[in-house]
Amino acid sequence: MLKDTLAQAWKAMVYNRRRTAITMIGMAWGIATVVLLLAYGAGFSRAIEMIFANWGTNTIMIFPGRTSEQAGGDKAGVQVRLTLDDVDRISNSVPGAFQISPVAWKDATVQNDLHTYTWTVWGTRPVFPSIWKHDLDQGRFFNGAEDQQRAHVCVIGSEAKTKLFSAGWALGESIRLNGELFTVIGVFAPKMQEGNDSDVNRQIYVPFNTISDLTDTTYVGGIWFNYTGDSELVEKSLRDTMAEAHHFRPIDHNALRIHNMMTQLQQFRILSIALQILLSLVGALTLGIAGIGLMNIMLVAVQQRTREIGIEKALGAQRRHILTQFLAEALAITGVGGVCGIALAYLVSIMVGRITFYSALAKNAESADIRLIISPASVIVATGILIVTGLVSGMIPAIRAANLDPIEALRYE
Repeated sequence: MLKDTLAQAWKAMVYNRRRTAITMIGMAWGIATVVLLLAYGAGFSRAIEMIFANWGTNTIMIFPGRTSEQAGGDKAGVQVRLTLDDVDRISNSVPGAFQISPVAWKDATVQNDLHTYTWTVWGTRPVFPSIWKHDLDQGRFFNGAEDQQRAHVCVIGSEAKTKLFSAGWALGESIRLNGELFTVIGVFAPKMQEGNDSDVNRQIYVPFNTISDLTDTTYVGGIWFNYTGDSELVEKSLRDTMAEAHHFRPIDHNALRIHNMMTQLQQFRILSIALQILLSLVGALTLGIAGIGLMNIMLVAVQQRTREIGIEKALGAQRRHILTQFLAEALAITGVGGVCGIALAYLVSIMVGRITFYSALAKNAESADIRLIISPASVIVATGILIVTGLVSGMIPAIRAANLDPIEALRYE
């Protein structure tokens, strides 16, 4: 029975080749649009993840602020100052905190034999590259012994290396930072950087203890650390710990500025999910328009084959046979159009390649551009939408055909 039904559907499609082809093209275009929109949404989400992965997601940076609320006997407006004791305090009191580094910075004159620039010099602990997800291109980062000994060694950014040494070898060379002689022991790989102010690729990194030769480190500029566990609980524990130590209320966010990368990433994830839902709806509407075209074509087919339906019913065909016959034809058109549309979507995604996104704003950000990612999940979702569209579009004409009165159908001219 099924074989005969499919054979009838195939004959009807071949008999009306032009009409069938046009309808299939509409369905293919609709499903390709759905798949490509879902792929764009997935690519956008991946681009956001790559931007944050460039700086580290489970990372918290804290900077001193000024109280805005009265706490105990202290008035509002008190300057909060961070010290090295706070590094130990965070390590001992904040659950999940690890790889902690105080940071201090100073705009300094950077010189070698041929060039002079004014760049930012950072003083950090040896764990800083792991915190900030900064890979080395050449050499190494300074170690704990060099930090303890206040060694005059430095690691420079990729652009700093280019400006100071051009295409030459930088490792082992000497530069002066505010007149102090330092030896280059490493060069960082290029990192995403938006804008030119405080370009991370032009910065110089020295041991934290060494930077006291360039600036006062009694109070640190900030503290950066990685953590494991729930980001909200870690941030709450951090605020409670620092509030108790510095006599401000934990809810006073102006007293201590906390930048939690995971919190920002979660906000962008919500935006990405909303975008994907919107694109799915737009794609479904586009496919729905193709479905309306299929429905109209099938209604025309029912009208043209009214006498044929009357003869089939007169010979004993039941309603379900007629229903299955026209529904099978609609689903066959939908299926072939769907396969062609998915193949078209894959072809377009390969041809498009990388779509400029973050690299239009930032340097070295090609990895954070949008790529059309066609995942199995997006194909399954698009196929589900296609099946529903095909069933709805084919069912209405099929029901109409099945409900035709055989006597009236035989009289139809």
